[in-house]
Amino acid sequence: MEAGFDQQEEIRSRMEDLREKLHYHNHRYYVLNDPEIEDFEFDKMLRELEELEEQYPQFKTPDSPTSRVGESTTTQFTPVVHQVQMGSLSDVFSEEELREFDQRLRETVEHPLYICEPKIDGLSVSLEYTGGIFTRGSTRGDGLTGEDITENLRTIRSIPLKLTEALPFLEVRGEVFMPRSVFEKLSEQQELNGEQPFKNPRNAAAGSLRQKNPKITASRKLDIFVFNIQQKEGGETITGHKQSLDYLKKLGFHVIPAYRACEDIDKVIGEIREIGDRRSEYDYAIDGAVVKVDDLSQRVILGATSKFPKWAAAFKYPPEVKETTLREIEIQVGRTGALTPTAVFDPIQLAGTTVSRAVLHNQDFINEKQIAVGDRILVRKAGEIIPEVIASVSHDPDKEVFQIPLICPSCGSPVVRDEGEAVLRCTNVDCPAQLLRNLIHFASRDAMDIDGLGPAVLTALVGIGAVHSPADLYTLPAETIASLDKMGDKSAANLLAALEKSKQNDLSRLVFALGIRNVGQKASQLLCQRFHNIDQLMEADFEQVSAIDGFGGVMAENVVQFFRLPKTRELIERLRELGLNMASTLKPVGDKLSGLTFVLTGTLPTLSRNEAKEKIEALGGKVSGSVSKKTSYLLAGEDAGSKLKKAQDLGITILDEAEFLKMLE
Repeated sequence: MEAGFDQQEEIRSRMEDLREKLHYHNHRYYVLNDPEIEDFEFDKMLRELEELEEQYPQFKTPDSPTSRVGESTTTQFTPVVHQVQMGSLSDVFSEEELREFDQRLRETVEHPLYICEPKIDGLSVSLEYTGGIFTRGSTRGDGLTGEDITENLRTIRSIPLKLTEALPFLEVRGEVFMPRSVFEKLSEQQELNGEQPFKNPRNAAAGSLRQKNPKITASRKLDIFVFNIQQKEGGETITGHKQSLDYLKKLGFHVIPAYRACEDIDKVIGEIREIGDRRSEYDYAIDGAVVKVDDLSQRVILGATSKFPKWAAAFKYPPEVKETTLREIEIQVGRTGALTPTAVFDPIQLAGTTVSRAVLHNQDFINEKQIAVGDRILVRKAGEIIPEVIASVSHDPDKEVFQIPLICPSCGSPVVRDEGEAVLRCTNVDCPAQLLRNLIHFASRDAMDIDGLGPAVLTALVGIGAVHSPADLYTLPAETIASLDKMGDKSAANLLAALEKSKQNDLSRLVFALGIRNVGQKASQLLCQRFHNIDQLMEADFEQVSAIDGFGGVMAENVVQFFRLPKTRELIERLRELGLNMASTLKPVGDKLSGLTFVLTGTLPTLSRNEAKEKIEALGGKVSGSVSKKTSYLLAGEDAGSKLKKAQDLGITILDEAEFLKMLE
């Protein structure tokens, strides 16, 4: 029965009260780092609001805290033209260059007051607010045009969805980053999954922000520091940069930390040194410090070059390098059997943490650096996070360069180096070291997506001998799962339900989960578009697989050999008997555009670029990001840029959307 008017008003009022309280406590937790209530109490209010919004959707507002979870999958990132250019700064690398910067400014303006702040190593974004409500967020792109990533930015808890003042319009610029602590945990998870870890927190933040599924972005626990007002209507009159940062704080933003006013260049240099000394204490990566003229009227007088503003500069810190003694080299065995050497050396302090290990990649890397146990080596942190050995500086002539053993340290089986690869691999498919990593990959989100079956649970199951292959996961007794640490009957029931649900996955997920070497998620989908069930795939020969667009000889050979292995066929038969889906519903790929390469530019009338790309690839064509002599067609929409001119110069056929769609008929 629908609630009466008075009751509806009471419900609407309750929802508004919940939103205000959640905004307040979210700000205290994620921006001020000073929570007033327990997580349980916050989650309880959030759950109540979610239930009320589901029952009374007419009262849900755009600034609702429930929108942070990432509700829908994005199929495209539409272009956003920046009304105020998101430019970059000129770099300086020495204190002498800083003094030259100061001298140039003093030739034009008198007594400039400087603001110094850390330079966050992240991804620059624009946030737009209308009436105090967050309405759009976009990437920097080339400074003039970025991409709309609003739904992904909503998932960042430190971005206010509603400002403390309802300004008519406000656009701010900030830097999205992944905290060091989050990055380190993500890297550990990726290594366990046998995935290639992100090189540094900046790459991790960029990759997380451009996820098509906002839920993945939400899981990455990104943060942001806002550092500039791009456009503003209404509110406080701003005359200086420091005043603008103070004002942004009042509006509810997570503002760039540790900004300080400096009266002269000597104090600027002192502050930059101090920021450099403190950078190891930060839970965010910085790649320098920024110095800006505070007075906005002086900035107008100073102006800009064609590339950079004249009133600011970015000081870049050199990477910290230290010398230590290499004591031993350990060999780890990965999911695909790859043997990875790891340097173990006397502990040193780098970027604020104690470091005693660094990956040596492969034998070629060791040979190139001429590394032997006992050497004095130079170590630095790549991107302020990942330790790496950059050189051997003192090598005992009586000691030979380290050689990775030709026997697997885990199972004693022979190892081989495949042609064209730098790594050595264990030849034993039953190698114990590979089992855990294979299982973690099998259960991961992009593979079988078994909720609740994370590394900790799998480690425990393998440790008690309950699982020896992926098929064993589907025969686990509830009592075995419930007996694990931090599990219990409820968790066991949830995990069994997730395992049962995963049986209905498309075959392409299972193919990816099997962990065929060099065959990723996209390649698994292509295989299942060509071969619609597991029996067709198992009987496919090299010529059939290598004929798939995007498959080279090595990938095709890996696929054919994998499905010829008795162990593989035995596993697949077990999985079939256990009820896993062995067919694919992915649409087959046509060949009408086979051999043709398209480049897309501008905004099309009805299609997004991603939709046009999918249509081209579905008919066997390729999409490239740049125009060259190999380009077959340029598909151009409104506001086509330099790609259009280059295509015209090269005499490449240019299509509009109507001509393109007619070609597909």
